[in-house]
Parts: sequence; structure tokens; C-alpha cells
Amino acid sequence: MGKVTGAGEDWLSDGLDVAGTDCGLWVPGVDYVAGWCGAREAADRLNRALLGAGLELSEVRAVASTNEEGRGVVRVAGWPDAVDRLAGLLDRLAGLLEGLAGGDGGAA
Repeated sequence: MGKVTGAGEDWLSDGLDVAGTDCGLWVPGVDYVAGWCGAREAADRLNRALLGAGLELSEVRAVASTNEEGRGVVRVAGWPDAVDRLAGLLDRLAGLLEGLAGGDGGAA
């Protein structure tokens, strides 16, 4: 599967504000592109996992960005109910993993 960061042609205008407060001016000499490229790969991987878990990217998605030093950042943006469903999936996964480890957190 290719890049899946968006959820169709109009994914930027679907109501999820992913711009955030870090959309200020860029500092000359800072390599934002390298950081963003790494973040984009990670965001695409997470978006494929979200789709695989039955979530819609128009409701919740990973978004690539950078911080002021040019380091890649991946943010999760979503409607509260979709993020709540994602949290429920992660809670169930954590419970499964704990059960597989014998309920002792993996301690020997």
C-alpha cells in the first residue's frame, strides 16, 4: 500500500484541524525536510495500522510535522469519539499482552 496520510482528495478540509500551534516561521538553516520525511514515513505506517483496525482517516489520523529544531514529530489528530475507540483498542491490546506474559508484566 502506498502513502495513506490523507483520506481522499478533501482530507485537509474535513474538519480535523491538524495545523496546530507550530505553524510559525521557519528558521533559516534548519533542515525541516529531513525531519518531516522521517515523520511522514512513521505517520503513513500508523495510518495504515489505523485503517487495518477499522478506523477511518477522516475521523482519526497520524499527521507528520516538525518541531522548531527540525526534528520530526508525529501527532494523532481525531474526533474525540474516534480517539476514544483507538484508546479502547490499545487498552484491549495491552490486556492481551499482559495475559500472554502471565499477568506479571513480563517479570521472570
